Amino acid sequence: MTSNYPHIRRHRPEVLAPAGSLDTLKTAIDFGADAVYAGGKSFGMRTAPKNLSLENFAEGLDYAHTRGAKLFVTCNILPASAEIDDMNRYMAELGEIGVDALIVSDIGVLMAARQYAPNCEIHISTQAGVTNYQAANALVGLGASRIVLARELSLDDIRRIRAKVPSDIDIECFVHGSMCMAFSGRCLISQHTTGRDANHGDCAQSCRWKYHVVEEKRPGQFFPVEVTGDGTFIFNSEDMNLIEHVDQILDAGVTSLKIEGRAKSAYYVAAMANAYKCAVTEYMRQRGYEDESGKILQPFTLLKQEASSLTGDSINSAEATSAHAASGSSLKHADDVENSSNTRQQVILPQWLKDEPYKVTHREYSTGFYFPDAPASEAIIRGGYINDWRWLGTVTGYDNTHGRVQLLAKNKITPGMTIEFLAPFSSPTQLVVPSSGLVDANGEAVPEINNPARYYAIPCPTRIPTGAMIRAKVVRPKL
Repeated sequence: MTSNYPHIRRHRPEVLAPAGSLDTLKTAIDFGADAVYAGGKSFGMRTAPKNLSLENFAEGLDYAHTRGAKLFVTCNILPASAEIDDMNRYMAELGEIGVDALIVSDIGVLMAARQYAPNCEIHISTQAGVTNYQAANALVGLGASRIVLARELSLDDIRRIRAKVPSDIDIECFVHGSMCMAFSGRCLISQHTTGRDANHGDCAQSCRWKYHVVEEKRPGQFFPVEVTGDGTFIFNSEDMNLIEHVDQILDAGVTSLKIEGRAKSAYYVAAMANAYKCAVTEYMRQRGYEDESGKILQPFTLLKQEASSLTGDSINSAEATSAHAASGSSLKHADDVENSSNTRQQVILPQWLKDEPYKVTHREYSTGFYFPDAPASEAIIRGGYINDWRWLGTVTGYDNTHGRVQLLAKNKITPGMTIEFLAPFSSPTQLVVPSSGLVDANGEAVPEINNPARYYAIPCPTRIPTGAMIRAKVVRPKL
């Protein structure tokens, strides 16, 4: 099994993956994430995942740094006064461990982070709702090195912010995963309906529930908000999928592509980290920043734009030329700054990359709010996930003597089934499970693999790397 892409890490542009556990953190890095963000046992915006202990952070940081990746920790709740002392102590402990950045949303937490974890970068969470360059620059003045923009911005909004903030400040934007019906996730519905505070990471996702209307004078009579007998999921926002628009996001000046999903499985994180990493590599190749082996042809430089002169996708050539000259790079490449970004050739992705977002659990997809003509909406017909593919297991090794791939099973695998192996930096490899040759951990023949969390081996002529994910399309009976 050969890799389609070189195994390299980048600071810019960065693929930032989520992790809800130490194992998922390691998986994200193995599948190409340049950085991983995770939460601890307290003070993050996700309480459902296992999250990481201080010991986990220390181990995860070592794993990341050994492989050229970074680790960011979420401290982005809106704390009550009674939580301040504990939170400050927690940030000091993270600073002692040496995590690369703290992600914060509260201005008091930001100022405390500077005091208690002075060697950590400070990243401003999307929870802060930054929508303009004035707010971004104010936070930079307080010590922030990165701004995670509000999710409701268009590409033009992002370009205007990029044009007016220092070039060494990173701009991070969500490109994939769940979205919230409230502005940048600052929601009160869960707390109102269940007592679980979304702003403390304990969201019950009440917005995903099915709703009807009750008229005041007719109690007990429920009316669907949508004219259907099944009711409606009126607040159920669509998921985001920008895999086919990575070029436009990066051209707008975004330096970090953020994947949502700290409550998602290791398979989800692996597939999406790999997909966006490969998409960014295609961008770097086709825009002329790297060659096929990953060798740098010229620095990835932000082409700044003057907000006052924006008429769609225009680029300020003088600023861009100056930036390139300062870096000592040549302008002899297809992505010449004389061309406006709306005349740049679209980055062409292979079909398998475009298909990857549909091979993980998801809701109906949209492109978020990046394109005003097609803004995100709600999926009113269904509230659950779309599960067209199933994670079957993880490769644990390859038996050269017998030509078998060894695996830890998660779901059933039967003869005749078409399965896929997804390895880092590679397109999927397909295999039709043979009718014989399946064995258990003791080498005993088995008719099928039907016991999760046990080890097996399957005949496979192609050597599959350890850690590859095994999956298959779900076959549902015809109605």
